[in-house]
Amino acid sequence: MKVVCAGGGPAGLYLSILLKRQDPSHDITVYERNPEGSTYGWGVTYWRGLLDRLHEHDPETARAVEEHSVRWSDGVAHVRGMTTRHRGDEGFGIGRHRLLEILAARARALGVRLEFEHEITEPPEADLVVAADGVRSTLRTRYAGHFGTEVQAGRNPYIWLGTTKVFDSFTFAFRETGHGWIWIYGYGYSPERSTCVVECAPETWTGLGLDRAGEADGPALLAQIFADVLDGHPLTGRSAPDGSAPWLTFRTLTNRTWFRDNLVLLGDAAHTTHYSVGAGTTLALEDAIALARALREQPALPRALARYERERVRALLPTQSAARYSAQWYENLPRYIGLPPEQMFALLGQRHSPLLPYVPPQLYYRIDRAAGRLESLRRFKRWLGPKVARTVHGRALSTRR
Repeated sequence: MKVVCAGGGPAGLYLSILLKRQDPSHDITVYERNPEGSTYGWGVTYWRGLLDRLHEHDPETARAVEEHSVRWSDGVAHVRGMTTRHRGDEGFGIGRHRLLEILAARARALGVRLEFEHEITEPPEADLVVAADGVRSTLRTRYAGHFGTEVQAGRNPYIWLGTTKVFDSFTFAFRETGHGWIWIYGYGYSPERSTCVVECAPETWTGLGLDRAGEADGPALLAQIFADVLDGHPLTGRSAPDGSAPWLTFRTLTNRTWFRDNLVLLGDAAHTTHYSVGAGTTLALEDAIALARALREQPALPRALARYERERVRALLPTQSAARYSAQWYENLPRYIGLPPEQMFALLGQRHSPLLPYVPPQLYYRIDRAAGRLESLRRFKRWLGPKVARTVHGRALSTRR
């Protein structure tokens, strides 16, 4: 089979690896619009479950990824001069640049051709064309009407930054300013560096002058606001070619269908989930695993692509729901920020719950604590949450129509 993949990110590279392992005779070329070695992010996060799946499907890639990752198991929150720490699941961080190096080297070793500084603007002659070229996918945009692409913009501005402060846990810090609250998520991705995502409400962003600050002034102001958490380390713009670090609002992207003839969507070209759940890279790699499996087990291409779409749409629903409620939690931060820090951090950990927006925060906290002790209450909570989520989702769909 001749395969052309537009996009040399984690999804496209990992798919090429899996397809070559399944059948070395596949003719696979990955085209990437950017120069080799350029990447526009800092570190990415993932969890033990993904690492286990990588070991299952390509142990060599998994070993290299694990070797170059840092890990943590605690979450720490700083709010109102107090710090609280909670033990959580084992998490991992790896530099995006390092991850792409590992995947590119493995793909080349298996015989995949990688062509950089080459953008695919229309489907070429091939048995299978994969659009793995990100949220602004050129190929998906070309057929947006067919795919039924929808984009919903979030409310809060955010920015990706890097720092030489190395966090030993996943760190949250909330700071009150004269213009409202601003907060930071920080996590290590190498022994020398960490990623920091800063977010705030639009009125805080404009009130602090961050909408007008220059490339150096904005990160410098943020480093000053979070100086105690950063231990005086600076914040720097992301590793884009011009060194810039633009503020963004998150765009939640969905598609009604994921394939058109022999063209199929993969990763961020097919879907996005809010960065606060740290699932983007994991979902992209899981897309690649599912597509490779469908192509192996179903020889007829249309049936394979339909199976891939069904499987991934179904698998994504819980994460998409969690991401939607997580984003809403931050957009409604004043509802929770006045709680005692221990309670506030507990509800930060529960921000994915469809019940939380509809229950007074302190009452939810007490119910959640009680549920931890009573199995019957845990079962009731698990039963009620999805019912609320389905009802709210149904109302949203009716409103759109």
